[in-house]
Amino acid sequence: MASEPAGDQQQRIELEEEQRQVEEAQQGNLDAMRPILERYAQPLYATVILPRIGDAAAAEDVLRDTMMVAVEKIHRFTWQGKSIYPWLRQIAINKVYDVHRHTKRTRRLADALANENPDEAADEANPDHVLIAAQDREQQRARIADTMTALPERYRTAITLRLIEELPREECAARLGITIGTFDVLLFRAVRAFRKRFGERTPE
Repeated sequence: MASEPAGDQQQRIELEEEQRQVEEAQQGNLDAMRPILERYAQPLYATVILPRIGDAAAAEDVLRDTMMVAVEKIHRFTWQGKSIYPWLRQIAINKVYDVHRHTKRTRRLADALANENPDEAADEANPDHVLIAAQDREQQRARIADTMTALPERYRTAITLRLIEELPREECAARLGITIGTFDVLLFRAVRAFRKRFGERTPE
């Protein structure tokens, strides 16, 4: 009987060790996850996350979030005789998508606010120009979130429904229980309030 090739034997031993670590983690010993995460952190970062994010700092944040989710949800993982790496990879990809969705929503809001009133947007002193031209996108996302939080709830709802979710005016009005004309006035005031409050916030 031919002996098992050295490479295959080593791979089998590593897989058995990984299975043991996963089972220990699922039984409550989360420290058993540490060797697994250390083994796969670099491949996840270099081949899965960074190429899709393009920014080292953001990629590190995604990697950290991926590891946290893996530890929190290890009990949901089912061992199928293969490495846990594909499962970790899918978590990382999901986190990357979350980042892109958040960025897209923020950009959509910025563009919508800039274009809602073209005449005002043409003014170089308009806060929209500060918003769109700002180099630090992360800071601007935080400013948008802070400004939205400071608005009255109906203003936030109007902006979210019409400018972020891009729902028809009729549906926006129906969800708020008002007429289309009243909604148009509400949205106008909401956008004006957003611009005013955003303009009062000076970037650090």
